Amino acid sequence: MRHTLVKHVSRALLCGFALTSTVGCKEFLEEKAPSNLTPDSFYTIPDQAESALASVYASLRFMGEGAGIFSSNWQLLEALTGTSTTETAQNSDLNNLYGLVHDGNTAHVVNYWNGLYRVIANANQVLDKVPAITPMDAAQKAKILGEARFLRASAYFTAVQLWGDIPLITKSQTVNSADFLPARASKEEVYKLIVDDLVAAEGAGLAWMDVTGRVNLAAVKTQLSKVYLTMAGFPLSKGASHYKLAADKALEVITYANANPGTINLFTNYNDVHSESTENRIEHLFEIQYNTSVAGNPMDNFYPNFKPVTYNGPGGTGSSVPVPSFYNSYEPGDLRAKDQEGYFYTTYYTNGNGAQFSLGAPYVFKHFNRTANGTSGVAGTRQNNLNVPQIRYAETLLIYAEAQNEVGGPTQAAYDAMKRIRDRAKLTTPALGTYTQATFREAVWRERWHELCYEQITWFDMVRLRKVYNDKTSGFDNFVGHVNPSSNNQPLQEKHLLLPIPKQELLNNPNLKTQNPGYPGV
Repeated sequence: MRHTLVKHVSRALLCGFALTSTVGCKEFLEEKAPSNLTPDSFYTIPDQAESALASVYASLRFMGEGAGIFSSNWQLLEALTGTSTTETAQNSDLNNLYGLVHDGNTAHVVNYWNGLYRVIANANQVLDKVPAITPMDAAQKAKILGEARFLRASAYFTAVQLWGDIPLITKSQTVNSADFLPARASKEEVYKLIVDDLVAAEGAGLAWMDVTGRVNLAAVKTQLSKVYLTMAGFPLSKGASHYKLAADKALEVITYANANPGTINLFTNYNDVHSESTENRIEHLFEIQYNTSVAGNPMDNFYPNFKPVTYNGPGGTGSSVPVPSFYNSYEPGDLRAKDQEGYFYTTYYTNGNGAQFSLGAPYVFKHFNRTANGTSGVAGTRQNNLNVPQIRYAETLLIYAEAQNEVGGPTQAAYDAMKRIRDRAKLTTPALGTYTQATFREAVWRERWHELCYEQITWFDMVRLRKVYNDKTSGFDNFVGHVNPSSNNQPLQEKHLLLPIPKQELLNNPNLKTQNPGYPGV
């Protein structure tokens, strides 16, 4: 396997994830000439442990890096779902994803593999080196290791869902490492590590929430519930036992939230989902952190760039837009589809803060930063510091509703969890007694599609359920044979349940052996 070099972290991050004191940073700089630092000599004081952890957080931002002209890595997990299409068709790799003809050379696929293994490599370094640092406060050390294990688990969770059997690397690597060219481990082995890491992170003494953006207990428990939910479905098919584990773990978060609604809750309006003032708070259990001093928000490809919705005026880099049939699949009156109140806008203000005008079609504004880009009568700051959501409390509620229904049918608690999502959308929910287990199951799935769209979640639902939302019938098709509205009439095939292993990885590492089924080899 080819090992991707880790990018240098900014000086600010090297001084400790914006949490380390000036004195601590000064001591770090005086400790040893940076040009002489090695992994063996660097990890000697607590500040260096914080800096190393900061590099793991920083590496999460690979999802926002470029994937050729007018495209970003994150579009991999949107193009395959059928809920979006491309406005410009100027990026051949992105076009191949929409057309379901991607292969091991597709840039987004390659970049995701490299990015995830970069996160894993950086986390492994922390987990290898930080335990030996002494003296160091035991609670601080435990939290750092817990955060690193959450981040490693989350990277492996994404990777195993995308590629199936994958290399399982848990130690720092050198050219002399016995597993420098690792073989692929089974999905069962990978999921065991994921669960072990998340359970360890649960016991690391993390706070329930952390407004600085670091890993917190609510995020860990929700991620663990999501892992159990995925294990219950395909391809592991563990069924009832893991649906119960998922429901129980999500319920722990819900129970805490009910007792502490000022700490964890749903936002009262959808604008707070993409507001700088609400980052890392209330509904946002975990986000990838962005700040223009290091890296600005990378979701610009969702905005109507041919229209003057920001201070930049009209541009020529438009890319991802919602499929009309998906937008039209929202129930009448659903606030999530209402202009400037939900996740789609059909009007905005000239150059961000001028006269209101029609966009001519709905666009995804779920990641649009009014503070940076401007709003009616208020000029934008031009500094897009908006974070990218990874885990929202809305998903915790929907995980619980789905998993609890699978355990014992549509109970009152499961119904209440789903209804909270619909209540915020100003929708009337049929009475509990009108649902069967089967109809409640699909009702929750529909809420997942409509609530969590464009957050790089939908594709994983398609894979674990082997079902795809049909936005014309409002039902669910089998995965194999479903035709995405954006795929040029190409149906999803069995092979599409996994991505191809990047071609260069197969060339560099013969121990990876064969390509995933259905894709060209090397």
